[in-house]
Amino acid sequence: MTTLLVFGDSLSFHGPDGPYPADDERLWPNRAAAALGGRAELFARAGWTARDAFWALTSDPGVWAQLPKADVLVLGVGGMDTLPSPLPTFLREGLRYLRPDPLRRWVRDRYVAAQPWLARALRGRPVALPPALTVRYLDRVLESIRALRPDLPAVAVLPPVHRSSSYGFVHTGRLLGTAAIREWGERSGVPLLDLASLVGKHVLGGRGNPDGIHWGWEAHELVGKALADEAGALLDRPR
Repeated sequence: MTTLLVFGDSLSFHGPDGPYPADDERLWPNRAAAALGGRAELFARAGWTARDAFWALTSDPGVWAQLPKADVLVLGVGGMDTLPSPLPTFLREGLRYLRPDPLRRWVRDRYVAAQPWLARALRGRPVALPPALTVRYLDRVLESIRALRPDLPAVAVLPPVHRSSSYGFVHTGRLLGTAAIREWGERSGVPLLDLASLVGKHVLGGRGNPDGIHWGWEAHELVGKALADEAGALLDRPR
């Protein structure tokens, strides 16, 4: 039975109306795995960047348990790296630790309200993770796993598009992020799924989640099929 080891962000477990359990058969990792007659082991969280995937690899024993069993590595991260992040990540992520609770809610509500305006005012910069760091962490994940499983094939993704009012409809970081990941994929021998091409019409046409970022089941089906085709081709190649 084919096992896909998937590192993802919220796009891997959000549907048209919110998050779903990781084993929901309509999610793209599970659609791909089912088409290959196998299963997906998903490690993901909302907002995860390539850096978070590396941290999961180095600190989550659940990942370690799946490494010997995996048939294909899927790096479904990198898209959230390109989103506008007016606050540095350590400050934005640190809001959850503010106390007392009323202060945390007050600060968070004001940041959420300011984020669209800041994204437009700063023209989408800075991004959640600069392209050079995205590539560095993708490399670290790949090199670390290949040190243990040199024959394990890998697939990665190029950043998708969004039409989110939460980010002021700004996504100027996608082009540089896409170029950096594309160059990395060519250098590393990792095929890439072009998510923007696969789901662009779906998202920009308003057929996805009302938040303008996440996808409806139509897009999950498209990405799942594309991943199954790519992973199947890799599995058919001589190791």
